[in-house]
Amino acid sequence: MSVAVEKPAGAAPAHAKGPKPRLSDRARQERWLGWKLTAPALIVMLAVVAYPIINAIYLSLFNKRITDPHSGNFIWFRNYKVILTDSLWWHAVVVSTLIMVITVVIEFVLGMALAMVMNKIVIPRRTLRTIVLIPYSIITVVSAYGWQYAFAPTSGYISKWLHTISFGAFNENYDWFGHHWSALIAIMASEVWKTTPFMSLLLLAGLAQVPGELQEAAEVDGATFWERLRRVTLPSMKAAILVAVLFRALDAFRIFDNIFIMTKGSQDTTSVGVLAYDQTITRSEVGLGSAISVLLFVCVVIITFIFIKVFRTDLSRVRGD
Repeated sequence: MSVAVEKPAGAAPAHAKGPKPRLSDRARQERWLGWKLTAPALIVMLAVVAYPIINAIYLSLFNKRITDPHSGNFIWFRNYKVILTDSLWWHAVVVSTLIMVITVVIEFVLGMALAMVMNKIVIPRRTLRTIVLIPYSIITVVSAYGWQYAFAPTSGYISKWLHTISFGAFNENYDWFGHHWSALIAIMASEVWKTTPFMSLLLLAGLAQVPGELQEAAEVDGATFWERLRRVTLPSMKAAILVAVLFRALDAFRIFDNIFIMTKGSQDTTSVGVLAYDQTITRSEVGLGSAISVLLFVCVVIITFIFIKVFRTDLSRVRGD
């Protein structure tokens, strides 16, 4: 037996979108406070960063070489045309994107696991967090040299460990840097090892914001660990996930140190950052190098825009205002 529900006169159809919800007074005050707190740092960053960016855009419009004092003709956007029609640029973009995607995914999984462990442990919490931060505190160049030694074909211990655990199936003198994919694996391993602690600390801050009542209610309702993680934990820490993943994605896309130390771009491992260095410093092509740097900045802006649009995180809505 069905019961007809009479809609009130003038009611809007179900599919119609209502007016955009207005921010509460608390949300507006906190947004204004956020602007005031970040303004000094923002002003300093603009003062430091604005000139190099403007200067790079300016130099990218000239055919300038360091070794040729008579160069420097104004050629408009010809450098950008040369770069965007060159396969080297697109290959570098593919390598940078591949490293960014794989390393960020691995770091997120490992960082989430570490964050959950650190969130549960009570007694040696400070000691554990200090130990976890050790890789991140090491200078990237030093870390890259250490991993280069670890993957060395004759003196490295990675191949020897794999040879031992595979009962001789893996070549103990394998040349990791002599092949494209194995060189990328070595580069990504060094990146993951160093920056996973940074990811874990950001996610740990997000875990601290997850209401314990929701976790307990879900557990009482019989939800499994994975269901609680997917339906309660991750949605509640969406803002922290955005910050952690975005920061690491931008940093990973601009990777330079590890590749420069471990392969110098050989075996088709050249990233956008290494390509800019090669053009500017190695080949003394200031105009082309500046154009690559500008395009790298544009890529970073596009990645940021995509992440913000995909996550669509509003802190006031997350809090329930």
